[in-house]
Amino acid sequence: MKKLIIFASGNGSNAERIITYFKENKLAEVSLILTNNPQAGVISRAKRLGVPCRIFDKKDLYESNYLLELLKREQPDLIVLAGFLWKFPTNLIENFPHKIVNIHPSLLPKYGGKGMYGMHVHHEVIKHGEKESGITIHYVNEHYDQGAIIYQERVAITPEDTPESLAEKVHTLEYQAFPLIIKQLL
Repeated sequence: MKKLIIFASGNGSNAERIITYFKENKLAEVSLILTNNPQAGVISRAKRLGVPCRIFDKKDLYESNYLLELLKREQPDLIVLAGFLWKFPTNLIENFPHKIVNIHPSLLPKYGGKGMYGMHVHHEVIKHGEKESGITIHYVNEHYDQGAIIYQERVAITPEDTPESLAEKVHTLEYQAFPLIIKQLL
């Protein structure tokens, strides 16, 4: 069975969808959730779903080999960033080439980069009068949201849409597409 490790910073709804998808699919399992936020909703989701979860801090990520050694021990087939908000360090990217993927709530390269996450993205998309938005699943490189694009899916924006309604449309795309693209990559 293939092994997935998920990095998440927040609520964990995408992480939960991935965990439940692979509990049914049996191709892979999420063996570990890693979070940088001791208050993250993903922690209670992981506990409820029986997936181990570890909390780490900036020192663990950027100043030590703690996470590198942990990931090397775990030997994941794929590392999935699902709402992980910190820039991924070069030493992890170099040690796991083409094995780290992220999902972004816009059609990259538009509305990507530092500070562009969650509702910030949807506010900008609406503010600029875009006619469509969507999701981008991409490999992670040393720059925010600039890795090679694996998959994009679009959703129309109507004049009635608000950042909140757009967020709902985009979440629906994420929940449907992310597990399927992960399965294809495995």
